[in-house]
Amino acid sequence: MKNRYIGTCLLAAALVTASSCNKFDEINNNPLAANSDQVQVDYFINNSIISAQQDPHIAERVFVLYWKTAGRQQMGGGISSGGYDDGWSSDYYGGGYMSGWLNHANSAIEVGNDQIAKGTSKAYTKNLVQVARIWRAYLMSELADNFGPIPINGFQGKNPEFSSVKDVYYHLLDELKDATSKLDMSVVNPDAVKKQDPAFAYDYDKWKRYANSLRLRLSMRLSEVDAAKAKASFEEAASQPLLTGADQMFTIKERPGWDALTGVMSREWNAQIMSAAYRNITFNLGGIPAATQVGAALQPAVKPDNYIGLRYLDHFTTKTNDPFAGYWLDGLPNKVDPRAFKTFIIPGDVTNPNFNSYPSWDNTAKTTTNTLTNGTTTLQTIDAKYTWNAYTSGDWGTPGSKNNVRAFNGTMPRVSNEFRTSASSRIFFANWETYFLLAEAAVRGWTVPMSGKAAYEAGVKANLDHWGVGAQSTAYLTSTAYNNNGTSASWDHTTEPPATHAMDYKDGYTNTTGTVQIKYPDNTIYKAGAVKNDLLTKIITQKFIAQTPWLPLETWSDHRRLGLPFFENPAIENPLVNLPNLTSGNFMTNSVKNFPQRLRYPSGLKNSNAAGYAQAVGFLGGEDAVLTPLWWAKK
Repeated sequence: MKNRYIGTCLLAAALVTASSCNKFDEINNNPLAANSDQVQVDYFINNSIISAQQDPHIAERVFVLYWKTAGRQQMGGGISSGGYDDGWSSDYYGGGYMSGWLNHANSAIEVGNDQIAKGTSKAYTKNLVQVARIWRAYLMSELADNFGPIPINGFQGKNPEFSSVKDVYYHLLDELKDATSKLDMSVVNPDAVKKQDPAFAYDYDKWKRYANSLRLRLSMRLSEVDAAKAKASFEEAASQPLLTGADQMFTIKERPGWDALTGVMSREWNAQIMSAAYRNITFNLGGIPAATQVGAALQPAVKPDNYIGLRYLDHFTTKTNDPFAGYWLDGLPNKVDPRAFKTFIIPGDVTNPNFNSYPSWDNTAKTTTNTLTNGTTTLQTIDAKYTWNAYTSGDWGTPGSKNNVRAFNGTMPRVSNEFRTSASSRIFFANWETYFLLAEAAVRGWTVPMSGKAAYEAGVKANLDHWGVGAQSTAYLTSTAYNNNGTSASWDHTTEPPATHAMDYKDGYTNTTGTVQIKYPDNTIYKAGAVKNDLLTKIITQKFIAQTPWLPLETWSDHRRLGLPFFENPAIENPLVNLPNLTSGNFMTNSVKNFPQRLRYPSGLKNSNAAGYAQAVGFLGGEDAVLTPLWWAKK
């Protein structure tokens, strides 16, 4: 195929270290300025894949503060309330990160093709070029899913032109199709070459499966705006070998330190606490009793069924459509998804080997008590040990100013230590995602190799197995229990929940008990809020749980594309400058205008390539703003 890509800076040091490009115009330099006969294609691929793991500098900004927050895999402000940081985005886009990752991938392709043309290539060079094309397609999709229109042209002696998101996606789908068709499965690689591939050790069957499953992901991204293209591309890819086995997952091993392989969630400053969205999604889902999931010491903390907790209307915001707004659960839920207590660790459960005690410089993670005040003096001291709560982002106003519990380090469930110590493997594509994509396609009536139910249940089982709770799959998948959003786990159970359900509570100030009708929230982005338990909602609900915490960009993308699963509105006790649509009069109604849609282009882009920037904004179809939806997203 014709090469139409961004060129990027190539330094001799790029053969062994990550690129240090730091100028926007450097993404247009030609790597063939170096002698291509002197370099190895596999070195470039290795550097591209490893560098894209994100060192701590960029990971804490992009993976944690942008993706995990926007994708509601953790509680956070910033982008979830429409915020933005030009410095972070500048670093990611052109500060030697994405520009460098693309540099290495582009260089692999250009150098490999040059060696092939000159007759100096190795027996495996053609395959390496195809692998580099597959990996480059992922990188470009990541860039486009963050910013929108990006360049796909290059090496023309001038600043690259930008293309629409539609053109970018069409191009990437063509690239993946062509690259996989040119992989020669009979090629045997030397051991030295295998070591240069940190993902699959150049197992070309796995690369082909990954590429085909990536085609499913990118095809499905177009489902709401270009159904014919999405269907045709998806069905074509689905007829090919797919990434369906646990041993076929695209993962990269992390390591401690401060380099590109250091864990993306390793920085100590952020507790990475559970979001209200995750709490609502997993609460009661699957009907598995919490008492069967915790040890003897925590058993007394498990609360009765249909208990919501203590009501504190003066200290917890109620200006949000979070169904548990105003309540504090003084214990553990009676039933919860069996992955929840493994993904986020219960406050005070310090003997749990996966309890994370960051930051190491103080004892706040293990301190479970804090206060509710009247503004000046303490009214109550709350002990959050063995409790299960989450709170919304936004502006909590006066209630928040008197509440020292809701945002304190030790009072909220925090992500497992398993993900904080750089001892895991970062997941880029898992087998469960393939199954959930097939299930969604089946619901849409597309031709796929298995039924929707079979694919859905295979995806759930694959992820339950991954978490070591596969023994719960039968009970879980037959459960008709509704979560806080009104969605159940059973494929065959599509009965809609009632408008409200009765829950018991205790007044936190007077200890008076009572019963309250809790409304299942109306997700007005999806089918005007009239549907909460259809098949697509089930699929995306399970996909969200499964993708947490490794694939936050995908949970963000699914929500932008479909409005699923339900994300609560930020609190609006006071106006949110960056979310002008959300007011104290409409906070019970969801809108795409209440959620981040993209990253603004770095300010340096406009200065270095004014014509390209103007093209990009023109293709965007709106202003260069966080709230401007991408082409494939809901409007």
